[in-house]
Amino acid sequence: MENTFEVAQHSEEKLSFDKFRLEVLEDYRWAYLSREVSLISRKEVLTGKAKFGIFGDGKEVAQVAMAKFFQTGDFRSGYYRDQTFMFATGLATIEQFFSQLYADPDIKHDPFSAGRQMNAHFATPFVDEQGNWLDLANRRNISSDISTTAGQMTRALGLAFASKCFREVKELSQFSHLSNNGNEVCFCTIGDASTSEGHFWETINAAGVLQVPLVIFVWDDGYGISVPKKYQTTKGSISEALKGFQKEKGSNGIQIYNVKGWDYAGMCETFEEGISLARETHTPVLFHVEEITQPQGHSTSGSHERYKDKERLQWEREWDGMIKLREWLLANSLTSEDELEEIEKEAKEEVREKKNEAWQRFLKPIKAQVNKSVELINDAANKFPAHSAELKKLAKELGMMREPMRRNIMRVLNHAIGIVHDDDALFWLKDFYSELQKENASLYNTHLYNESGKTIINLSEVKPLYDSDSPLLNGYEILNRFFDQLLAGNSKIFAFGEDVGQIGDVNQGFAGLQGKYGTERIFDTGIRELTIMGQGAGMAMRGLRPIAEIQYVDYVLYGLQVLCDDVATLHYRTKGQQSCPLIVRTRGHRLEGIWHSGSPMGMLINSLRGMHICVPRNMVQAAGMYNTLLQGNDPAIVIECLNGYRLKEKLPTNLADFRVPLGIPEIVQEGDDITIVSYGSTLRVVQEAAHHLEQKNISCEVIDVQTLLPFDINHSILNSLKKTSRILFVDEDVPGGAAAYMFNKVMEEQSGYRWLDIAPRTLTAKAHRTAYGSDGDYFSKPNTEEVEALIKKMMAE
Repeated sequence: MENTFEVAQHSEEKLSFDKFRLEVLEDYRWAYLSREVSLISRKEVLTGKAKFGIFGDGKEVAQVAMAKFFQTGDFRSGYYRDQTFMFATGLATIEQFFSQLYADPDIKHDPFSAGRQMNAHFATPFVDEQGNWLDLANRRNISSDISTTAGQMTRALGLAFASKCFREVKELSQFSHLSNNGNEVCFCTIGDASTSEGHFWETINAAGVLQVPLVIFVWDDGYGISVPKKYQTTKGSISEALKGFQKEKGSNGIQIYNVKGWDYAGMCETFEEGISLARETHTPVLFHVEEITQPQGHSTSGSHERYKDKERLQWEREWDGMIKLREWLLANSLTSEDELEEIEKEAKEEVREKKNEAWQRFLKPIKAQVNKSVELINDAANKFPAHSAELKKLAKELGMMREPMRRNIMRVLNHAIGIVHDDDALFWLKDFYSELQKENASLYNTHLYNESGKTIINLSEVKPLYDSDSPLLNGYEILNRFFDQLLAGNSKIFAFGEDVGQIGDVNQGFAGLQGKYGTERIFDTGIRELTIMGQGAGMAMRGLRPIAEIQYVDYVLYGLQVLCDDVATLHYRTKGQQSCPLIVRTRGHRLEGIWHSGSPMGMLINSLRGMHICVPRNMVQAAGMYNTLLQGNDPAIVIECLNGYRLKEKLPTNLADFRVPLGIPEIVQEGDDITIVSYGSTLRVVQEAAHHLEQKNISCEVIDVQTLLPFDINHSILNSLKKTSRILFVDEDVPGGAAAYMFNKVMEEQSGYRWLDIAPRTLTAKAHRTAYGSDGDYFSKPNTEEVEALIKKMMAE
């Protein structure tokens, strides 16, 4: 019996060792494959097949170690050097990597961005084609990468915070496809130099306060492009600089670990400990991965030999993680030189093969277009002897291109059509050109907003209903009752921001609701607009419906980068595979003082394409807009009127159900002589002026645009202009801001100029910020007398 037991134990130990050996060799294989991908990709850029390249060479060993602990349900919010991690987890293939390097717009070839993003920008689908959230709890999830340094940090906070919500809010347990009781970890990767960004520090502080399962890997290769870290970071070490954040018994904070990027065994052991801590206790963790090398330098734009001395370069060659892993495998008798050489040989062959396959897949549809274009141009040449030589030359030049691009085809076709003007004879050539225009528009110009069942652009209006005894309430009381019904009916709704929780926001929209729905669903944050936006973005990407508040629209600037680069572009840059239905609630417009009276609509319009911008004139209208937005998956910002919270409004009986359609202006006063277009609190100034002008027999049609993005999708303002032949756009943004935008939309896009009897006008605030006090407001922004005077002048022309 004893001998049998010893044999069995020996057999189990051998199986365990063999399994371990094969696992480690597989890690080496992925690391070597990834290194070869980096080396060959650089050559592809330098030979002109790709435009630019940035790679993860030097980080291979750390990333295969990290990949071991990325579990089903986890999320990654990383940056553009994580290719090895993606290969090792099976979430990216070598072919897909090269397809993205070549900017292949076929989503089957580049499933991360359909050629819309630079190489090494990864993503996995979060929603299906109808906009429904996928089973995220049972798949490994990659939030779409962005290039902005440290931009991934704030979103990572939100992705991790969502796990806290799923764990602590019992009403969310029904959504088992979105979370496994909050056991998910968000992996966040960042280069050491980017820890100098404010995004990093604000995220670290917020994560330490909130206690969320955020695991940060800092890849420290000693440089930020060419600048050594002694010029980047206090004490030359991010882990040293962060010591005050170290979590201690009885405190919040973060757990900090130091590891060496070439120490495979050490990283595996430490990563397992730290990630388990985050998963089980929701303690945020930071791994400072030091002594990483960067064999090819920062990117294909230059050489690191320009800024690294000979000693540093020699050290990097000796301490390259690939070399150290190879040495460790041999020293521990886990493999032989022959076996490693065979792995390396096969890896090189595989990368070259996959690279060629990706290139041929990229070229195949383009060459088919070239062939058809050449055929059609030659056919036209035979029909038009006078232009034959010129057309055949074009066809020959196109046909001889070794590596044509879609733009080459379009330019040649356009040139050929321009040579001959016979419409009938060029029917097939023009038809093919038109077909390619539509195809290319589909490849490059779609999915800025949802095009699935979750689009809300064409959502029908549901009017507010009133009883004869409907009470008159202050605007903030309308919102308070609305949010109460909203939170009761939808457990995915969360509201948070500065002063939102305990006091119910500075204008009382959420007054009393934290006590009713709990501190987990309505809560205060620190004064940190950047990460409030990131927190909301990450939550929304995980299928929740956050309403993230920025106290005043002036302060949107703090969070603008997150909204502009991440939230607004997400649906586009993943070609509809990820959505972020974040609602940003803020307030602004008419108030006395430089810092709380902002109306930077032009800035928002031009920064936030991909979001909806709602500018309600009162709180009933705001409630209807929230109802509409919650029907879809697009992000939005709602700017409530600061001076409207204490204006009396009737309470609708269908407060939770009525909807204000987006992009549909409302005629708030009919008239025949002039059309006045505005929105928000300025409408009250306009309506007062219109009332005075009516006494002077000037009939004004006043139109509230309601939303700036989208803007008047049915051209209803044009219909008003056709009636009045005069138009004035009034706005309290700076000159050239939203009023100019509205002017452009109506005059150019809607061809409104055709119906004018006199020159159209804009009336805006002054170019400076609003001066303090009532007089400052009067003289800084459009006032009733200015509106009246300008309209009288227009009527006299």
